[in-house]
Amino acid sequence: MLSPEFDLGGTVAFVAVQPSDTNNDKGGQGEDFGKSSPVGLVLLIVFFIAVFFLVKSMNKHLKKLPASFDEPADAPADAKAAPAESEKKD
Repeated sequence: MLSPEFDLGGTVAFVAVQPSDTNNDKGGQGEDFGKSSPVGLVLLIVFFIAVFFLVKSMNKHLKKLPASFDEPADAPADAKAAPAESEKKD
């Protein structure tokens, strides 16, 4: 199950003896907290505008594509046979 080198007691003791947070950290809410929010909001709006125009451009290009890249079922045999016969006759 567990290897003989594994010592559960030492691991628990190490975790329990770690020092508490003594540097009075407020969880990232120091004097500079929240100052990048306006810049982040502007960047987010610019990204949304860019994505809007990219999607609009992609849709315009996709509308130009044919519905299928397969050749029509009625004409391919005649279209392929005619050039092949003319090349053989020359």
